[in-house]
Parts: sequence; structure tokens; C-alpha cells
Amino acid sequence: MSQQILLRVSLPIAFVRLAQTVVPALVIALTLYVIARLNYQYFDQLFVALATIAAVLSGILLRPPTQDAPILQIDAGTLAIDMLFRWAVTMGLLFGVGYITGFAEHFPRRIVGLWMIIAPVLAFGTALLLQIVMRRVVMSRENQRSAVIVGVNGSSLQLANGMADNPELCTSVAGFFDDRAAERLGALGPHRVLGRLSELGAYVRLNRIDVIFIALPIRHVQRVMDLLDELHDSTASIYYVPDVFVFDLIQSRTAEIQGIPVVAMCETPFYGYRGVMKRVTDLSFAIVIMVFALVPMLVIAALVKLTSKGPMIFRQHRYGLDGEEIVVYKFRTMRVTENGAEITQATRNDPRVTPVGGFLRRFSLDELPQLINVMQGRMSLVGPRPHAVAHNEQYRRLIKGYMIRHKVLPGITGLAQVSGCRGETAELEQMQARVNFDLEYLRRWSPTLDLKILVKTALQTVFGDRAY
Repeated sequence: MSQQILLRVSLPIAFVRLAQTVVPALVIALTLYVIARLNYQYFDQLFVALATIAAVLSGILLRPPTQDAPILQIDAGTLAIDMLFRWAVTMGLLFGVGYITGFAEHFPRRIVGLWMIIAPVLAFGTALLLQIVMRRVVMSRENQRSAVIVGVNGSSLQLANGMADNPELCTSVAGFFDDRAAERLGALGPHRVLGRLSELGAYVRLNRIDVIFIALPIRHVQRVMDLLDELHDSTASIYYVPDVFVFDLIQSRTAEIQGIPVVAMCETPFYGYRGVMKRVTDLSFAIVIMVFALVPMLVIAALVKLTSKGPMIFRQHRYGLDGEEIVVYKFRTMRVTENGAEITQATRNDPRVTPVGGFLRRFSLDELPQLINVMQGRMSLVGPRPHAVAHNEQYRRLIKGYMIRHKVLPGITGLAQVSGCRGETAELEQMQARVNFDLEYLRRWSPTLDLKILVKTALQTVFGDRAY
């Protein structure tokens, strides 16, 4: 079965997916209840048990495919046949259990017969309606992605045609990049060549391309590696066609798009329902923390305002997901609010830090307003720490792969911070160490790793002394 690797799964998609599993099962159970009552049958405990078991089995057996693309490509006839077969399996299991236990005689044949006929029809209608809803949600504007393909060959042309013929893949191919002359490329159909390989990086950055498919032959390994070096200064997702494992990969995984194998070479760890799980966890923890921190935050805000001139909240522009600028909130801890092209990092015993600010920075209390950023969806509890825009522009030119850290939401805390990389980065090697830990976080991410980082952060906040 092909796997949808391009879909930006969101909470609405997760809710529709849940509905596709739960609602048809509830329809099955409710249909039994309505038919029984219309036939003046008392809905006793055995009927309740039958409805419950049928709902559970239906939720397991009638649920749609686990990937979104295949279910969107299934026509109504195929869906009806598939559900009818699964319903027959469900009925077979129920009859088998009823015969073995002897409870089958308790249920009137007329009611069971009507239920066997009407329930799958209503369940199919519900599934078809939810498929239409899913298609609308999946094909919404927020899921649309732009792509370019590097290298013209049979596989890459088939890939481009497949995405053009299947809008549910939510990806439009802008064109190809290839160094060969037009007469050597042959017929491209509706597609066009956008330029040479040397022009790829500039085009991707200028046109904010989301996905790059590299379809160069395996013998051109060095050219592929050179392209990766250049593209590490962008936030585009990169896939190689076909599979190859000779590179330093981030969240590598294999998949298919319309039968064409691809390998993720540089991708976010929060694809599919991992992203939903991450977001739900962030929201849950942030809300709970905010409930307990609200009164202390009001006290801190008052102290900041009363003890020094300036705003209570310091707003600074930083890079967020995919390199987009975001506004990060902090309690003001300095007498200055630098947010320009040049920003001086805080140093130990920095004279710009206020007395109250020094206390807040010591226990990282100045970061509490970033819980608002988390609830806004601009930040996560755990992830690479966001740097000021001025620092990003400086270090992206000096550190290979620096921009890859922006393929995930920035975090209030991160692997680098709990690994000793806090405080001033006076030397380039210090920032390089932070970036290395950030990329390691992308490679190793798991819910357990997030939990460990949060626990270590709490311990270091109380017992550590590197924050200043």
C-alpha cells in the first residue's frame, strides 16, 4: 500500500480520521437499538452487549486505511465492496460467538435480519460522507505544497505526472532542474525545465519551495551530496528517488508516491500523527503549567514594571518553523530591549541585567511567557531554542546544516540546553555544539526523549548555575 508522505497532518485531519473509525461503529450500534424499539423489543442487557461487541468489532474491522492518500483514491464502488466484506466478517464472528454461547436464540430473527441489511447501508453512507469531509480537509490550502524535481528521467516524469493526476497528494510540481540541453531531455509533456542544477538553491529560496525530489542517477553521488550541502540553507523537505543510504540522513524513511519509491533524506520527525501527538502534548502541558504559573507570572510582571523602566514583556523576532519569523515573549530582564540587526548576547555579570532580571534568568522564570507562544502554536515545550534573527543570519552562513534545526517548532528548552550548551556562545565552536545537539534531537526524537529533556530542565533550573 502506498504511503502519503507529503501530507501536513493537522488536528482537523486527526479528528476526521477518528470519526472515520468511531462514527460508523456507533451507527451500527444505534441502528440495532432503533430497529429493536420500532419492533417493540425491550433493549435488555443482552442487546446492549450485542450492540457493544458489534461496535467494537466494527471499529476494528470497518476502519479506513491508516494512510490518507489511499482512502481518498478509493471510489465509492470499491469502498462499498470492501465494507460489505468486512461487515460479513463481523457478522460471522458475532454468529460464531452467539452459537457457541447459546445466546443467539435470545435475539428475534426479524430484528437481526433487518439489522444485518440496514446497518451496513447506513455505515457505508456514513463512511462515504466522512470520506468527502476528509477529502475537503486534506485538500485545504494549508496542506498544499510546492515541489521541484532535480533530474529528468522516466521515474521522475512518472512521479510528476502522478502528482499532477492526483490532487489529493496536495503537491504541485513547479518544474525540473537538469544540466542537459533540451534536445537531450526528450518530451516533458506539460512540465518545464526551470534551470540548471547550479540555479536550484536560489530558486528554492526565492520561491519558497516546500519539497525537492532528487532523481539523479546513483553514479552522481558527489553531485547529490553537493546539492544537499547547498540546500541545507533552506527549510525544504528533500527526497531522493530511488532509495540510497550513503548520506547523513535526518528522519530517513522509505515510502512510495504513486508506485515510485522515495527516501526522506532530510525531514521533520513530526510527520503524520506524530505531529498531532506532539501538538496535543504541548497544549495539555502548557495549559496545566499556565494554571499553576498564572499568579506567579502576574507577580513577576508587577516586579519588572515597578523596579525598572521599560515594558514588562520583551518581544523579540526570531525564526520559527520552516524559517518563518515569529515573535517570542519573555519577561524583560535587561535595561535594553535589543531587537535589531545587531544583538549583543548576555554575559555573566552583564551590567544591562536588572536585579530582578538576574533572579529571573537564574531560575529561567523569564521564559514563562513563552507558554503563550506554545499555545499559539509558534513554539513547542521541547525543541531547538530559537535564536534572534540577527544571530540566525550570522550563523547560517558559518555552520553547515544550521537551518535544518528550523524544520521543527522551536522549544522553550531543548537537548542542547540540558546537555550543557547554555549561556553565551562567544566562540563559533560553542554555537556549532548547540546545532549538533539540535540536529541530534531531530534524528532521535521520541515522546520519551521529550519527557527526559523536561525532567532534566526542571532539575537544572533548580540546581544548575549556567543561566545568566
